[in-house]
Amino acid sequence: MSVPTPLYINVNGSLLDLSAPCVMGILNVTPDSFYSNSRMQTEADITARVHQIMNEGATMIDIGAYSSRPGAAHITSGEEMERLRTGLAVIRREYPDAVVSVDTFRADVARMCVQEYGVAIINDIAAGEMDADMFRTVAELQVPYIMMHMQGTPQDMQQAPHYDNLLREVFLYFAEKIQKLRELGVNDLILDPGFGFGKTLEHNYELLAHLEEFRTFELPILVGVSRKSMIYNLLGLTPQESLNGTTVLNTISLQKGAHILRVHDVREAVQCLKIVGKMNEYKNV
Repeated sequence: MSVPTPLYINVNGSLLDLSAPCVMGILNVTPDSFYSNSRMQTEADITARVHQIMNEGATMIDIGAYSSRPGAAHITSGEEMERLRTGLAVIRREYPDAVVSVDTFRADVARMCVQEYGVAIINDIAAGEMDADMFRTVAELQVPYIMMHMQGTPQDMQQAPHYDNLLREVFLYFAEKIQKLRELGVNDLILDPGFGFGKTLEHNYELLAHLEEFRTFELPILVGVSRKSMIYNLLGLTPQESLNGTTVLNTISLQKGAHILRVHDVREAVQCLKIVGKMNEYKNV
């Protein structure tokens, strides 16, 4: 049986092997995320959510304070930091050793989270496009960096997104950014194709159909499709009704080489890992 090539990232001084896929649980400390059940604002709600994420088997917690849903309201850096401080204080109190990722496109916010709360990973939906200081900041902080492909900004990304050649443009986008980050000395990179960000329903499924081709970069791949419009618009549902569709897409993503599943529903995603992992034991028997 073939053994996956190890893919390591350095999280707070320890190596995390992502050749065995893992789950990243979403913690939204926002009032307006697209999936209403994920919005956590009070300390009690945040505490309960953190315990749920960890108890259900997540390897990482991804905390975000700026809603990136289509047409989301723009908030200031100060407001984003204030929300994050509330959530990060809870995480550090309840789970001091948890691997925490911060979902932000702002360099000053990323720096605060790493320096004040020991956040291990920066998850940037804009891959440096919305803050020119982000790449330099990541290089200085020497933390793993998740960069996502997005056409436009959260405020305008779904206003008639267009590509002449979707796969070519996304691959070129990543190739150029990887080169810039490598030149700055950033060692740990993770790629997120950006399902739902500046893409039509058709674009999303074209990306999914070719997800295994991202292996050419020899970097970990993060997939975030949890309860997104590519599920509920296709099936005529709501985000609240889209768990089954999420599980289907998570399973497909794992079969196509995803290393991290970013999800609202941790327990179900962990079950996907176990089932696909068991099947993979027999691929070359």
